[in-house]
Amino acid sequence: MTLTPVAVFRSPLTSKFGVPRQSGLVGELSGEVVFLPPYRNPDFIRGLEGFDYIWLLWEFSANRAPAQRSTVRPPLLGGNQSLGVFATRSPFRPCPIGLSSVRVDSISYEGSEGPVIHVLGADLMDGTPIFDIKPYVEYADSHVGVRSGFVDEHGWRKLQVQFDEGVAGALTEEQRHIVADLLSLDPRPHYHHDLQRIYGMPYAGRDILFRVRGDILTVVGVKDLNKH
Repeated sequence: MTLTPVAVFRSPLTSKFGVPRQSGLVGELSGEVVFLPPYRNPDFIRGLEGFDYIWLLWEFSANRAPAQRSTVRPPLLGGNQSLGVFATRSPFRPCPIGLSSVRVDSISYEGSEGPVIHVLGADLMDGTPIFDIKPYVEYADSHVGVRSGFVDEHGWRKLQVQFDEGVAGALTEEQRHIVADLLSLDPRPHYHHDLQRIYGMPYAGRDILFRVRGDILTVVGVKDLNKH
């Protein structure tokens, strides 16, 4: 079977560094589902306006090398414990397919690219190929009180995010809020603990520079990626 994308995703996150590890973790993070010809036709989504959430089936396009290992080390476990790849949501899989539930914010029909589905809370980077879209149905897709394996015993430890004086003004209030939510999830690889290292997260055409000391993440600079 050959899979052909029906759409691509547009996001302010142009690198996989900083992308939330699950959908819904940063609920206000906006993105767009932009259809490709010949699917750029309102008939393909007729009736979708009646749903609050959709499922996106997509490709881990930033991981081109096929994963052959049977086990992975989930970041939630500190990278110290191996579990079967099919018992995790690791992006390094034999078939690099992702599945995300995202909220439908609005649908725009005007313009040469319409229709475009505007969504919130996605964990896809900019340019991600989307293979299929399905409506989220509460009675079938929501399961309350179920076991969630190792996730039940290892809650995600969020960092406290602060901005150096003069840095916050480089972003709008909405951007600061979203950047803080993204960075609180600690985008660093689990084995990085260098207190002096300055990291950069691409976001909306800017490079968000930060360092981490203990549980405190400090944004120390914001650079325009379009300036050389």
